[in-house]
Amino acid sequence: MRRDELLDAAEDLLCDQGSTALTLAAVADRAGVSKGGLLYHYGTKEALIKAMVERLIEEFDELTTTQPGETYTERYLGATLAAVRSGRLRRWAVVTGASGNLFLLAPLREAMARWHREGLSEEPDPLGSQIVRLACEGLWDVASHDPELNSEDDLQALERRLKTLIVPAPS
Repeated sequence: MRRDELLDAAEDLLCDQGSTALTLAAVADRAGVSKGGLLYHYGTKEALIKAMVERLIEEFDELTTTQPGETYTERYLGATLAAVRSGRLRRWAVVTGASGNLFLLAPLREAMARWHREGLSEEPDPLGSQIVRLACEGLWDVASHDPELNSEDDLQALERRLKTLIVPAPS
């Protein structure tokens, strides 16, 4: 069984039953493998949660990969909206909620610091870019709790408005 399938099973379990249901036996059962098969890849519940957090970070990093002619903030905005539209936010909420352990969340804290500092000084309007990145965090947080709040039209309008903050400020 591939590691991603085990992580998928753990995330599904978290989404369906909450963090108290996240046990190695339950994940193995959900994945259709023996507990020993799961332990081969993830020796502890903490290792499993850490792997889920790291995978979420990698996925967001992939969404922010360099696109010619786009600033990092434009890519960050696009990545956030892609995550909102896809429903991946719930995965983030349940995985980080399941952790409850600052050590396990350390990679996420480091990624957040990197994401909010990345290329900021090279942006045409660093303050506008910072506002957009912070707005993305707010959108992400609210959408993870109320995914039906914004329609596609709402998201498109938010994207258009936030993009106006990324352009250089008038001199």
